[in-house]
Amino acid sequence: MTQITPVILSGGAGTRLWPLSRELMPKQLLKLTGERTLLQETALRVAEPSVVVCNHEHRFIVAEQLREVGLEPKAVVIEPVGRNTAPAAAVAALMLAETDPGALMLLMPSDHLIADSEAFRRAVAVATPLAQDGRMVTFGIQPTGPNTGYGYIKAGAALGGGFTVERFVEKPDLSTAETYVASGAYTWNSGIFLLPVGLFLAELDQHAPGMVASCRAALAKGRSDLFFFRLDDETFAGLKGQSIDYAVMEHSDKVAVVPVDMGWSDIGSWSALWQESTRDEFGNAVKGDVLAIDTRNCYLRSQDHLVAAVGLRDLVVIATDDAVLVADKSRDQEVKAVVEALKRDGRPEATQGTRGWRPWGWFQTIEQGERFKVKQIHVDPGAKLSLQKHWHRSEHWVVVKGTALVTRGEESFVLRENESTFIPAGTAHRLENPGKVPLRLIEVQSGEYVGEDDIVRLEDVYGR
Repeated sequence: MTQITPVILSGGAGTRLWPLSRELMPKQLLKLTGERTLLQETALRVAEPSVVVCNHEHRFIVAEQLREVGLEPKAVVIEPVGRNTAPAAAVAALMLAETDPGALMLLMPSDHLIADSEAFRRAVAVATPLAQDGRMVTFGIQPTGPNTGYGYIKAGAALGGGFTVERFVEKPDLSTAETYVASGAYTWNSGIFLLPVGLFLAELDQHAPGMVASCRAALAKGRSDLFFFRLDDETFAGLKGQSIDYAVMEHSDKVAVVPVDMGWSDIGSWSALWQESTRDEFGNAVKGDVLAIDTRNCYLRSQDHLVAAVGLRDLVVIATDDAVLVADKSRDQEVKAVVEALKRDGRPEATQGTRGWRPWGWFQTIEQGERFKVKQIHVDPGAKLSLQKHWHRSEHWVVVKGTALVTRGEESFVLRENESTFIPAGTAHRLENPGKVPLRLIEVQSGEYVGEDDIVRLEDVYGR
């Protein structure tokens, strides 16, 4: 029986769901529709250990989220820079081909919603013999309407349980999309593929010359880092960014499509998320601390403070602890322009929120002013921060929950709930959680400079 290895691509930024989704914490790592993140749902949808391709900033969050649901990845590959889906897929295919040139890889974006997992698995079963017979198989979504935000696939002749592919079409205008849907010959392009790795690499080499060789070099020059594998920075950065569709699928005559109705959405906008969410009798999707009066067909979400809505129609209102978005639901594709404007202005809200993720847990800035910053710090059980010092700030720590093992200069001691300590500027120190429950503490920084870059790491178990 042919082994199918899932390959999960987790490199997207999800800027159209700003301010909830940002580059440092994109939509695949968020709990948008349930109790699990989209990444976790993607990994749980398949039975086999996955190869995950992600970027440097997300590596520890990805690993932690997989551990949370009891999954151990086959490999976690770190891209030094994003180069779209074709190079990421090529790297994964090369890794699998080393041990089994006849392997099949199930390539899946991590930021898609699939409501009917059984339908997805049935479609993979239908696609498997097609892939074994020398086809690169894509999964076409049965359209529910003339959506202009998706690419389309036109089916050709019947082939096993699927069809040959006559052509791929970029995102059409509304009238063209209406024609496609009415014809019954087109499906939406899901971006999910079942690929024989040898065939895929050969076709990619033919239609995008040089990409496979560069990816092979990036692998050969790469290195292991803890439980990750880092591709070579310079080699991979030199690659041209291309989607797998543009690089190979649109040009190959060895592509098949399996249509499937599985409750699929790429959650590419707030209106798409509204569509996929549970709505009240007035058509509102409400998340968090929200009060809605005489409000219809809105998506209202608060992560922090109370949001009160009165007399609203067809709007998106998103409130985080550092930003608020108010948008017409019909214009939510333009949210990306907000992020671009923030980047031009050098605003940190464009890419990051107040919570920063680290291999040991996370920290969240609560308040900041001249010469001070207040943080909440969460340290996972058994985790430890680096041994470090700061030149320009001192720190006060107060334990709120759990037990802290503190190194301060030459001494080590334990702090429990409601106990505190002071770390003078220039003093080597380390924080550890020796307990079985998460450690929470409040850190008050004071000094002439409280930026995150005032840190000298003396020793670090995470190799930073």
